[in-house]
Amino acid sequence: MIGAVDIGGTKIAVGVVDDSGKILSRMEAPTDPHRYSDSIELIAHMLRKTAQKVGVEITGIGIGSTGPVDPMSGTFGDVDFLPGWRGKCPVRDLATVFAVPVALENDGDAAALAEAGWGAGQNRTRLIYVTVGTGIGGGIILDGKLYRGVDGAHPEIGHQVVDPNGPPCSCGFRGCWESLAAGPGMAGWMERNAPADYPHRQGITAKQICDLARTGDMVALEAVAHEAMYLGIGLANLINLFTPDAIVLSGSVMKSADLFLGRIREVIRAGCRFVPAEKTELTLASLGDNTNLIGAARVWLYRFAT
Repeated sequence: MIGAVDIGGTKIAVGVVDDSGKILSRMEAPTDPHRYSDSIELIAHMLRKTAQKVGVEITGIGIGSTGPVDPMSGTFGDVDFLPGWRGKCPVRDLATVFAVPVALENDGDAAALAEAGWGAGQNRTRLIYVTVGTGIGGGIILDGKLYRGVDGAHPEIGHQVVDPNGPPCSCGFRGCWESLAAGPGMAGWMERNAPADYPHRQGITAKQICDLARTGDMVALEAVAHEAMYLGIGLANLINLFTPDAIVLSGSVMKSADLFLGRIREVIRAGCRFVPAEKTELTLASLGDNTNLIGAARVWLYRFAT
């Protein structure tokens, strides 16, 4: 029985997951960005409560977390929105409390492991998981192994440059995939390009754009077409670089995937002439809103049971 911990910028989810990927119990609480020690005590409390609820003993703990983390040392890097967590080591601290092995990965890598092991990517040895929401992130599985860069670094697929003349991105470049195709990028395009008298222009969200597009709103349909083009370019780049068996798509924007997939496939066909792109399956994530929590459990299995 694996204790799973999903640490996000706004909430922490905790649960007990068995070795088939089934969540037996779960709890969640708001993330405190400043008080790390209190947060570890809260996580430990929730782990105990979720285990007690189903009458099991936790044999290991897996953690999937937002932000830069060092999976080898189990420490947090320079996480802007969790200032009190910088340099802290939840792997060591939870191992001390529970006397069980603990493993930590970036949440994109954790979700990739979940979909590869228990979700839409089962039996695929080369898989890329992409989540499109307020940002763009993901994880890469090559030959059945989680891909790590130098020093175990997590590849930032959302910061490939799609248009060097595009909007500025927090990474320092302009026109990164994330700045153009994540939810806020889609909304930003609408605000910049909609007619001045367009009634829905100010403060619009990606979800609202998709809802308007379904009603036949022409401005929203144009925004959807641009979004699909940008998504297609980024995915085509990944296919040209890695030629994976499958790309698994997730995140809040991809809840409206039916609006985008046709155009995405057109862009991929046009831009991937020299690789067998037709053999890369585009599929939607199958584990739903619990992907990250299930992924946290998969982190432990990947590290200690394979």
